[in-house]
Amino acid sequence: MITVGMLAKIRRMHFRDHLPLREISRQTGLSRNTIRQWLRQPEMKEPAYPARNSASILDPYKDQLITWIKSDSHRPKRDRRTGKVLFQLLQAQGYPGGYGRVALFIRRWREEEAAAPHRHAYVPMRFAPGEAFQFDWSCEYATIGGIRRRLEVAHIKLAHSRVFLVVAYPLQSHEMLFDAHARAFAAFGGVPRRGIYDNMKTAVDKVGRGKERTVNARFQAMCGHYLFEPEFCNRAAGWEKGIVEKNVQDRRRQLWAGVTARHWPSLQELNTWLASECRAAWAGMRHPDCPELTLASVLDDEQPHLMPAPKPFDGYIEQAVRVSPTALVHYQRNRYSVPAEHAHHVISLRVYPWEIVLVADNREIARHARRFERHQTVYDWRHYIGVVQRKPGALRNGAPFDDMPEALQILQRHLLRHEGGDRVMAQVLAAVASQGLEAVLVAVELALESGNISGEHVLNVVARLQSPALPPTSITSHLQLNEEPQANVQRYDHLRQTTVEVDHVD
Repeated sequence: MITVGMLAKIRRMHFRDHLPLREISRQTGLSRNTIRQWLRQPEMKEPAYPARNSASILDPYKDQLITWIKSDSHRPKRDRRTGKVLFQLLQAQGYPGGYGRVALFIRRWREEEAAAPHRHAYVPMRFAPGEAFQFDWSCEYATIGGIRRRLEVAHIKLAHSRVFLVVAYPLQSHEMLFDAHARAFAAFGGVPRRGIYDNMKTAVDKVGRGKERTVNARFQAMCGHYLFEPEFCNRAAGWEKGIVEKNVQDRRRQLWAGVTARHWPSLQELNTWLASECRAAWAGMRHPDCPELTLASVLDDEQPHLMPAPKPFDGYIEQAVRVSPTALVHYQRNRYSVPAEHAHHVISLRVYPWEIVLVADNREIARHARRFERHQTVYDWRHYIGVVQRKPGALRNGAPFDDMPEALQILQRHLLRHEGGDRVMAQVLAAVASQGLEAVLVAVELALESGNISGEHVLNVVARLQSPALPPTSITSHLQLNEEPQANVQRYDHLRQTTVEVDHVD
């Protein structure tokens, strides 16, 4: 196969140097017939040869391999199968060749698809300071509390300065969405005039024609609180919020690598670390439109154009629940206790990202840390004090009382050894409701230290601790001293010298 360089050399040797064909053949190693054939061409042309269609051992498996590659192209990058995995699948179907041929075919197929004309061009976008922010969710994984968990990660990014905040949540729900906005606006130092979203279910109840959207009422309430206007992208038009879309990809490659490399005690500690890393990135990253400036410096210029951030939106989700006979309410397959006097009543349950608040008659009656595992029961033993007043025997096996402070548990174990001890313990717990937990704990600890462990002793100490101190009494007298007393013992020595000793006769 002759190359362009060889053809040019042949032409120079013949037309310029006037060498005979024999000499040209000797120097180039080509046959005289080949040289003669190319010299007969009227002009210099690049040699072209027909493509060789030789059979390959991969040919019977190409259709299946292309099907796998296309199906993987619709998955997230982290879920796509590698070339080695596809090679192993082909081997299971009988492919006898090596991995190199499969890897070469995959690479060439992807290159051809990337160069295909179906890839679109886009118009660069520019945003004024304080004009807009973009929001998006991504799914990531991290090890929290020794368990690998799926997380829903919120990405909020200012369209002008390009500063961003990343917050991880266990769920993609309304209360999480509201919390992410509150954190972002606090970090940015203000609120832009527009928010750009895709058609996520936490914001859009129904997508209509064109720009018609049925926006969720609770989401609208949040927008009205912060005074920004929501704007939703067209269907399958993620490029309309391409700034935050790119942020998702960049943070997955850069920021999340540090997350997966560590084990986190809690989700709160992870979010604290994410916030600090985001701020560090602001100071180190260059703005794409102004490479001489960092994101933090551009944010300083943008902040005067942002609307002032009000107090955080009270972004809870509320629903009515009925209290069970055991003074428990059910939410997402978990149970939370309320004061026993509300049993069988319908109360309001308010869901926050990290807390569950129970409200009755517009008054908070209980607050618990939210559990995201299933089939968990969260007790507050003080909710059941009124029950044990009527049923003191329930103290012996009452599940809520396993969470009492250690001092009360020690007192309970001692009292229950004696007859009527459950009733005495119920009286001590009643003092918690009337006198406060701290006073009762101090009284119990004093009783345990003294060795006089009894309910009467504890209640007596509680009463003394709660009794008001007597005011100091002042004594008024009209008597006056002519000579102020002095602390001088020498006066007594003077009396011994002047006193006449008298013998006493019995």
